Amino acid sequence: MIEAFQNINKAFESKVRLGIMAVLMVNEDADFNTLKELLSLTDGNLASHTRALEELGYIVCQKSFVGRKPKTSFRATFEGKKAFKTHIEALENFLKST
Repeated sequence: MIEAFQNINKAFESKVRLGIMAVLMVNEDADFNTLKELLSLTDGNLASHTRALEELGYIVCQKSFVGRKPKTSFRATFEGKKAFKTHIEALENFLKST
């Protein structure tokens, strides 16, 4: 049973981070407001969780301007996609073994 937990990634224990990565796995990128609305988060909550994923190298943040308005977008990195897939596979394997 302990082996089933070896590939569970603590970074994705938070439902917010799990949600962010899930959105970024099926979309090439997502902007701050889209993530905020999809996941029903406050600005501060989303900012802290995206920062944590960024520090792990799982996502990258790109800031730009659309007209005169700032736009913040996020994209999952190769390493982030790999870590997320491994985490999901570990959860599936755990569920199959119980």
